[in-house]
Amino acid sequence: MPVSTVFETKIERVSILDEHGNFDSQLGEGLIPNDDAVAMYKHILVCRRFDEIAFKLQRSGRMGTYPENRGQEVPSLGAAYVLQKKDWMVTCYRENAGLFWRGLPMEKILLHWMGDERGNHIDECNVTPIAIAIGSQMLHATGLAWAGKYRKDGSIACTFFGDGATSEGDFHEAANFAANLDIPVVFVCQNNGWAISTPSKIECSAPTIAQRGLAYGMDCVQVDGNDLFAMVKVMKDATANARENNRPTFIEATTYRLGDHTTADDARRYRDTDELAMWEKRDPTIRLRNYLEQKDLWSSAKEEEQLAFAADLVSAVVANAEEIDAPTTNDIFDSMYIGLSSELQKQRQTLRTSSIGQDPSQIAQTAKEGVVK
Repeated sequence: MPVSTVFETKIERVSILDEHGNFDSQLGEGLIPNDDAVAMYKHILVCRRFDEIAFKLQRSGRMGTYPENRGQEVPSLGAAYVLQKKDWMVTCYRENAGLFWRGLPMEKILLHWMGDERGNHIDECNVTPIAIAIGSQMLHATGLAWAGKYRKDGSIACTFFGDGATSEGDFHEAANFAANLDIPVVFVCQNNGWAISTPSKIECSAPTIAQRGLAYGMDCVQVDGNDLFAMVKVMKDATANARENNRPTFIEATTYRLGDHTTADDARRYRDTDELAMWEKRDPTIRLRNYLEQKDLWSSAKEEEQLAFAADLVSAVVANAEEIDAPTTNDIFDSMYIGLSSELQKQRQTLRTSSIGQDPSQIAQTAKEGVVK
């Protein structure tokens, strides 16, 4: 039998505003209105201030640990800008810019890293608590998108993860499930070059991480993840594919974390200083500010005004997080259960697990003391 080709493909890379200030007007014109571009730049400045203060909170012993978002704000922000209110945004732990844009109170993130579970009690918007376990959130996003398809409510889901997470079994299960069952979910891989201290070239031998999505039959694209315009474009294409065709899309956003993996890490031990310097020149804030200044939409005076606003705002956020009333013993019951059985009511009232029968005399004793009604 002759040799024939059974499959050929290509993966496109999208870039509209590069680090040199070059703007592709054919792709980018009208993509983000001027007022929105200014608002998103202001938003990134607030997030940078939040990052700075959160880092100091950890270093001063007022917070357990913290993963800086600096340099990696654009993928989640561009996605949040495109997603509709009914859609789900399912994140890992470096998507503050998108979460805050979507409406998550900033205090929630601080409370989470302070070890206060109320930071994970979210009822303001369709976002899930941040996921620390690598890759688990992709399964959640696929399930949420499947539920939206089943209910025919028009909602989709968008999930975020790092390059290292694509080596987790959870990614492969979620991708296989989503592609085979035509589930409207967008997979956003934020390839920052490092899975903690493991470089991407060791994590994946293929030229692109996006190729991993091809194996499951998904539409795949690579995008400059520090280019807000390019990120918005690929997200608009991906969400349209999800809504109109019930198909998943894999987006590889190439970006970089300018800080350490977390405050428990020291990237100087494994990351070359020349590499860091190269990516500092590709900082999304620099290129976006240059774009706005070229269009006479921004100035040094506006920059100083916004930085002062960000400082005041974040100070108020920190005060709200640190001055919150201490949690009560009822919180775990009220947050975990919709309704309480009689046995759970006894546990909440007595703070004893008498219902498990380890010491049946507790029931009689607490009743005698008048604790159990």
